[in-house]
Amino acid sequence: MSIQHALLTSLLEKPSSGYELANRFDHSIGYFWQATHQQIYRELARMADAGWLLAEHDATGTSRRKKTYHVLEAGRRELARWIAEPGDPGRSDQALLIKLRAEAVLGPLGASQELHRLIALHKTRLQMYRDIEQRDFPAADMDHAQKLRHAVLRMGIKTEENWLAWAKETLPLME
Repeated sequence: MSIQHALLTSLLEKPSSGYELANRFDHSIGYFWQATHQQIYRELARMADAGWLLAEHDATGTSRRKKTYHVLEAGRRELARWIAEPGDPGRSDQALLIKLRAEAVLGPLGASQELHRLIALHKTRLQMYRDIEQRDFPAADMDHAQKLRHAVLRMGIKTEENWLAWAKETLPLME
């Protein structure tokens, strides 16, 4: 996922200046997708150049002119296109969270398909972890090193179980 899609989503939720957007981003989307203020300003300029955003200048009475960014139709189309495509393997879970927020603003655009795809991936991973547990940690009398390795694997199992429980709760909201 590019930072641009997260910024488009945030600006659809509320048109903002770069400063306001960076602060809002830090306290919402920034909890699961990191971006520096410099990155945000750089991406805002790129998106405006691409025709995805309109930068409206506000006279503030100071020497600097404040810009408020609004998403244009081309930006909406780009966000809709991105929502409908499968996520990158490494960051699909984080991208899904942005896609859900974008759908909250734009309406259903296919994020449910991504959720179904990720459910299948997480089920496969959970089964793999359980198979490893059965194969490598069958004995109750493990030594200290085995117990630590098993604890790491159990964290993976619990993470997958938790993700799948969240997905099961979320899926009805999308259909």
